[in-house]
Amino acid sequence: MCGIAGAVWYDEGKALSEEDLGRMTHVLRHRGPDDEGFYVKHLAGGDQPACGVALGHRRLSIIDISGGHQPMSNEEGTLWIVFNGEIYNFRSLRRNLEESGHRFATRSDTEVLLHLYEEKGLDFLVDVNGMFALALWDEPRRRLVLARDRLGEKPLVYRCEPDRLLFASELKALLEVPGVGREVDPEALDAYLLYQYVPHPWTIYRGIRKLPPGHLAVYENGQLTVRPYWTPDFSHEDRPDWKDAVEQVRELLRRSVELRLEAEVPLGAFLSGGIDSTIVVGLMQQLATERVRTFSIGFPVAEYDETRYARIAAESFHTDHREFCVEPDAVKILPQLVWHYDEPFADSSAIPTWYVAEMTRQHVTVALTGDGGDELFGGYPRYWAIALAEGIHGLPFWLRWVFHERLWRWASQARQKSFWGRVRRFTEALHLPVGERYLEWIAIFNSCRRWALYTPEFQECLAMAHPEKFFLETYSRVAGRDVISAISLADLFTYLPCDLLVKVDIAAMAHSLETRPPFLDHHLVEYAGKLPGSWKVRGRRGKRILLEAFKDLIPPAIQTRGKMGFGVPLDHWFRGPLAQLACGLLLHPRTIRRGYFRQEAIEKLLEEHQQGRWNHSYRIWALLFLELWIRRWIDGEESPDLQSLLIPASRSL
Repeated sequence: MCGIAGAVWYDEGKALSEEDLGRMTHVLRHRGPDDEGFYVKHLAGGDQPACGVALGHRRLSIIDISGGHQPMSNEEGTLWIVFNGEIYNFRSLRRNLEESGHRFATRSDTEVLLHLYEEKGLDFLVDVNGMFALALWDEPRRRLVLARDRLGEKPLVYRCEPDRLLFASELKALLEVPGVGREVDPEALDAYLLYQYVPHPWTIYRGIRKLPPGHLAVYENGQLTVRPYWTPDFSHEDRPDWKDAVEQVRELLRRSVELRLEAEVPLGAFLSGGIDSTIVVGLMQQLATERVRTFSIGFPVAEYDETRYARIAAESFHTDHREFCVEPDAVKILPQLVWHYDEPFADSSAIPTWYVAEMTRQHVTVALTGDGGDELFGGYPRYWAIALAEGIHGLPFWLRWVFHERLWRWASQARQKSFWGRVRRFTEALHLPVGERYLEWIAIFNSCRRWALYTPEFQECLAMAHPEKFFLETYSRVAGRDVISAISLADLFTYLPCDLLVKVDIAAMAHSLETRPPFLDHHLVEYAGKLPGSWKVRGRRGKRILLEAFKDLIPPAIQTRGKMGFGVPLDHWFRGPLAQLACGLLLHPRTIRRGYFRQEAIEKLLEEHQQGRWNHSYRIWALLFLELWIRRWIDGEESPDLQSLLIPASRSL
């Protein structure tokens, strides 16, 4: 893994100095502690307009440790590239290129991309299997090409100004350039409180964008064009023979794991004890010549702790296994999370991910993960719930009315964390169309809650905001499929790249750890994404075809266990050790004066949670992270004193 940064400009007054480029790459040093490199050139006018280019790189050495220095050029020095990621099939691509007459100076996967571009131009990524973000400078055409991998494993942000384009792996690098503003985009903030992340192409800042997964951006003659290079068609399902499909799933995932074992550094795996990570570790151990190193995170709260299942898997495969327990004082890393995540990010499982990455990096440099298995194979309980809701929706009107009215009356009296509390949440959205119903379930703050939270002044800033479009437009492209396939595929292109992959990439790269998710090999994604939803979810049980494909590999106790997820006991923490921090920060005069939120709405939220009437823990966490982010990145408060914010919860309400 690496960090990249740079610029192209057509106005000499906007030239990026070597000092600016040095600062940009310096703040990315955690992504690449092993090496750094720069390429800066000013090109005179003539047949083409005068321009300049600056490319910077920080390297975490994984393949061709001694020879993979970047920025890297072709033989003639006409093409230059900075690259973050891994190309898993680079050996076969290299053989084909050599047969076509190309000559290589290194053993690096990066050099393959230069020769592919020479061969195919802007179609150079068609046959590439990997995770990456890259910037390629084509000097004869005076063209900069930016690209991001198909599923969004590696980040890439950019800022397009008149006569200049800036790019980087992380937002903080762009903020090192003089003149780049830090104005919060109200629509991005609104989207954050809906999803718990800022979805692409937005970032939290006005004027800065994320390159979406599977897209190319071409900057030429001062004009930027962004287009997709990978557009799988999942609008219709394939229904092959069941046994053939089982064998194909097994072979595609086995091959994916095998490709991701390529490294010249120590390698291991995250092991949660869930089905996905267990399969990945089992395949690794079958393919490895020595014991696989595995790493797990647990909690002292039993209902959130998966380590017992991780131990079962580790013992079954005889791995070299290590564990770490996360305590409530783990939030002392909050300032570090706020710095590394760059923009508001409310997935609290970033905490255990941070700690498992920290522990893992002490022993290995590369770790395989199970990310993507739930979206591809129907692993979330909410998928069978959406199917159940559709079944109810198909009942005669009078039966639906009885079901909704009676069930709602019983459930409306329940506390949220009880069974009937979950039923209440289920019935509240039954009247909505599928996509809107699902969005209502997964929203941190739905539209009603957000509007009640905002001040009238902030509401005026959002008159044209429609953050729901991000999910609903993605869902609409697969809405013709069965409901489980449609919703899980929508998650694959929204929740997965914007939340889960961001969470893992940032936490891992903060510790200079590379992570590789075999489930996201695009060949497997393209195949599994077209299989019927009934082959994945039946009743309350998900991953049907995956379990069948690997039934010999998964220990029985893990095959039959329920889905737990990588949760954090925030509800306990915000009624106990973190209650004072939440009240002190969210009701602080500085927080209220920002003008985003009504004080009485915040007070009500905290009171309902502390009294156990509602579980608002994820909403409180989202607001808490947002305020800490504002203090760090907008107010410039580099080391917030969390201790000074502790006030008795009872005094504040």
